[in-house]
Amino acid sequence: MAGSLIERTLRVLETLSSEPEGIPLQHLAAHLEIPKSAAHRICNELMRLGYVRQEARTGHYRLSTRLIALGFRYLGSTGASDVLQPILDRLAAETGELVRLGVIEGDRQTWIAKAQGTHTGLRYDPDMGREAPLRYTASGQAWLASLDNPAALALLDRQGGHDPEHFGPNAPRTDAELLECLDLARERGYTCCIDSSALGTSAFGAVIRHPIQGHTIGVISVAGPSVRLTEARMHELAPKLLQAVEELSHCSQASQLFSE
Repeated sequence: MAGSLIERTLRVLETLSSEPEGIPLQHLAAHLEIPKSAAHRICNELMRLGYVRQEARTGHYRLSTRLIALGFRYLGSTGASDVLQPILDRLAAETGELVRLGVIEGDRQTWIAKAQGTHTGLRYDPDMGREAPLRYTASGQAWLASLDNPAALALLDRQGGHDPEHFGPNAPRTDAELLECLDLARERGYTCCIDSSALGTSAFGAVIRHPIQGHTIGVISVAGPSVRLTEARMHELAPKLLQAVEELSHCSQASQLFSE
């Protein structure tokens, strides 16, 4: 992997963010396609600064909690918790499922907040902070549906990483199948996915638009086990989702998360 020292350092942090048990230095260097000595220097400097630590027993490198603290500090300073979280909490209580909020920056949609509507029985509760795959998630398809077809396919191509092994059985494999899903989402005003991101899960989502300029600034989705969150149930709950979308649009001006 070519790139500046800053780029390499950020890639190290991004890689470690997906390795909660840590990763050996050799595997880290191989994953990033950089010399082992370069990976060692970067990790040592990140350790000195408090962003990475090394496990004494295994020697694996892993993130410290410092980045987590920075993330929470940033979210607190944007006003997201005070302004946006109550809307997510209410929608989660109304649907009894997991509600996720994603923000859009450039070509990335990142899940940054959630509310869990069920505390017993089957739960669907993935980690926050990761980039939403566009092809096979309700959140991703909602964003794509807000664009015209050429722009949607171009965005999908820029994201890359379309490994069919990561798709659910009902995920659109071809661009033609995806465009059919997007057309249906445009007609409804929301996406509806069953066994698309993973077997046994369902989700539906809609975009949040800037209240004045009208462009897409975020996505909100509701997800849960497909045995409970059936297609009929998603259509029944859709008005509550769209009400939350409208409220989040109006409230977005109070949070720096959605600032241009």
